[in-house]
Amino acid sequence: MDSGGVLLMLFLVAALLLLGVAMGTVAHAPLSVSVVLAAVIGVWLVVFALRERHARHR
Repeated sequence: MDSGGVLLMLFLVAALLLLGVAMGTVAHAPLSVSVVLAAVIGVWLVVFALRERHARHR
C-alpha cells in the first residue's frame, strides 16, 4: 500500500468519526475521548498498512 492508500484510510477514519458524531453514536462521549479514539484507530491503520506493505515486498 502506498502513501496514497494510507492517506485514504486516514480520510476514511476521519469521515467515519464525523459520521458518528452526526448520527449520535459518538455524540454522547466527550470530544477529547472521540479524538483520542480516532487517533488510536488511525495509528492502528497506519501500522497495519506499513506491515502489509513490508510483507508484500518480501
